[in-house]
Amino acid sequence: MAELPPDPPTGAGQGSDWPAPPALSLALNRMGIFDWDLDQSHLHLDASALEVFDLLPEEYDGSPTTLADRVATGEGERLDSVVSQALKSGGTSYGGYFRARRRDGSLCWTHTQGSIRRDAAGRPYRIIGVVRDATQEIEDLTARSEYDTHGRGGTGVVADTTAALAHARSVRDVIDVLRDIHDLGSFESSSLVLGLVEAGRIHVVAEGPEFMPGTRYTRIDDPAFPMSEVVRTLTPRFIASADEFAASYPRLWAHVRGFGVTSAAYLPLIAQARPIGALGLLYSGRTEFDSDERNLLIALGSSVAQSVQRAMLYEREKDLAESLQQAMLPRRVPSIPGVSVAVRYRSARDGQDVGGDWYDVIPLPGGRVGAVIGDVQGHDTHAAAVMGQLRIVLRAYATEGHTPATVMARASGFLHELDTDRFATCTYAEIDLTTGVVQLVRAGHMDPLLRLTDGSCRRVPVEGGLPLGLSAEFGRLQYPVTTRELDPGQMLLLYTDGLVERPGTDLDDGVRALVEQVQEGPQDIQQLADRLCATVDGRDAGDDVALLLLRRRAADAPRGGSRLQQHVAPNDPEALSSARQMIRAAVRAWGAESRGDEIELVADELMVNALMHTDGGAVLTVRILTAPERRLRVEVADSSSALPRRREAADSAQSGRGLLLVDLLADVWGVESRGAGKALWCEFIVPARDGGRR
Repeated sequence: MAELPPDPPTGAGQGSDWPAPPALSLALNRMGIFDWDLDQSHLHLDASALEVFDLLPEEYDGSPTTLADRVATGEGERLDSVVSQALKSGGTSYGGYFRARRRDGSLCWTHTQGSIRRDAAGRPYRIIGVVRDATQEIEDLTARSEYDTHGRGGTGVVADTTAALAHARSVRDVIDVLRDIHDLGSFESSSLVLGLVEAGRIHVVAEGPEFMPGTRYTRIDDPAFPMSEVVRTLTPRFIASADEFAASYPRLWAHVRGFGVTSAAYLPLIAQARPIGALGLLYSGRTEFDSDERNLLIALGSSVAQSVQRAMLYEREKDLAESLQQAMLPRRVPSIPGVSVAVRYRSARDGQDVGGDWYDVIPLPGGRVGAVIGDVQGHDTHAAAVMGQLRIVLRAYATEGHTPATVMARASGFLHELDTDRFATCTYAEIDLTTGVVQLVRAGHMDPLLRLTDGSCRRVPVEGGLPLGLSAEFGRLQYPVTTRELDPGQMLLLYTDGLVERPGTDLDDGVRALVEQVQEGPQDIQQLADRLCATVDGRDAGDDVALLLLRRRAADAPRGGSRLQQHVAPNDPEALSSARQMIRAAVRAWGAESRGDEIELVADELMVNALMHTDGGAVLTVRILTAPERRLRVEVADSSSALPRRREAADSAQSGRGLLLVDLLADVWGVESRGAGKALWCEFIVPARDGGRR
């Protein structure tokens, strides 16, 4: 209870606290204040607001999800819809009534009103408002309008129940709605029983407030129970007196006689012309049911039956979808020396709770690892099926040894040839764990994030292409490669848009909020993944989420035998720049700094020469060889079969010295014919690392 000052003595008049301060006025009228930080998903409640929700300060952690158990089933979704609509429509305020559940399980009416604060761009970032106990207000309004009995009467109960059941998605939700409405006295019954048909038996899934032993499971052909009778006959059973109950069902009467039951109504739950269960309402103090009351109860049973059927269908589809989703995602993340990995998946709350988001971690030869994050359009089992095929295809192309750009292009072609109209966004990162070189290809997906060793985090711009499927449709299969370095201790974050989507905000705002969360998050990679997913669990996510965190470790990283490869397209300065960056990273990682200038100069000459004198692009490959002596090999392949020849250039010539330069700087070089093209290579002897270790 919020601390209140004592009342002034009689006759004190206007004391020192007159006029009353706002906090005192609010507390006396059971009104509390809240302040909701939308960016951080933190909801502050003052002492009076906590009292409205019947929460102790130590029971509340500032997360909106903590209040979920204090809001009646169906009310939370309705209130979320009101808030979301106000945020998306540019509104400045909202208000609404809902029912809160107190510590003892009872329900009380509550009213909330919020003022939405927006920045200069119109983005909502904060809600400041009040919440108050509105139980007395609703009771007074009900009494004045004679809402329950003399107004709409029983039809109002059926309408209210149907409206509340519309939000129920599971059988548990249906049970909670029925219990809530029953506890408020709308059914005017003393006890409620709900049973569902399961394998020739009736399973009582809800009863109360008292438990009746021996009735949890009953056979449908057992004449001793009214629920079995209504399921067999598909006809409601109205029991008008205690004597009738005792005479018709003596075995059950032995269990219920102590509850003061004077009449009962048992209603079959029929959906699509077959029984799926039964609803029982037991009354104390009333007898008989007139024709209007019987018709209303039959209508109530029909409404409950439709909701139960819908909930059962939803749960079956949900189980199927989740099984399919789990089958399509990797069963486990492989343990790879030199890297720590954390992966998470959260399903959407809408639809069938399944979507096309996926992740994958692919061990590759030569101390490399592939990391994939992707999102197939849609939230249904078809999206999950397409996702599973696409994940397998990407893994196959990567393990075959194709370059990242080729992996993405072939995956797009595969999706285009499938019998589907779905497309997919994707990011593929190939990391050389020896050098730390990361080659990134993006197909319409979110840019990754990079967390540095000091805890800071930034967005990594990656040049992108069209989503998978669309690039093949429009004949634009050239995916540019962005090369970056991942130092030991640094972490790469790949994610789908469900992680950063927030009601009323754009994706850039969501990414900025994610960057802040990563910076403030724990160092442990698994704890950080849990923390990021907790922010999704705390809001009404309309999209599924996939998350992949990858941190490079230096202590157990693979050594030797490494290879880096990148395609360099003509008229693509960014690709040429990325290739140069890859060479510099390889030189540093492989301990070849003493010959770094020579290696970079020769590699640059070979790439430029291939781009100038051939029609297509070039493929640059850099690798380390360990026998008979440690050498760094640079290789540039192109599609031209014409072999280069070394010539003497005139003093005034501006070209013609390329091979001369290669011959002077490299220890050995040569040319190999390869199918319709060729490869020009050169090798540099580099010192052994760590006192002779190769």
